[in-house]
Amino acid sequence: MSSPDTEELATAPPPAEPDGPAVAGRGRFWRGLTGSLAAGMVVLAVCVLSIAGICLFTGAPGPGPLMLVGHPVATVVALLCQRVADARNGRVAGFAGLGVVVSVTAALSLFWWN
Repeated sequence: MSSPDTEELATAPPPAEPDGPAVAGRGRFWRGLTGSLAAGMVVLAVCVLSIAGICLFTGAPGPGPLMLVGHPVATVVALLCQRVADARNGRVAGFAGLGVVVSVTAALSLFWWN
């Protein structure tokens, strides 16, 4: 005898498979690259905020207010774009990954590469 729960599980369709190994390979590299960039921005923002806290207590000159606001903002933008890139496929995921790259590049060029 089966319950309604087990009957529902038995008739559920299998999860959708990706369109093939070529499509999965291209998307995997791009998502891995942008995910690494977003994770690096998290680490950088935490380091900048930690150094600012240490400088506050020691009286040493530290990062300015623009850096203290800019790094977390760039990090949040990169993480939100990465979340979309991980959740979607196709052009939307590609453009979201491009948003991660633009956010990271903007933060590094504005605050570090001058």
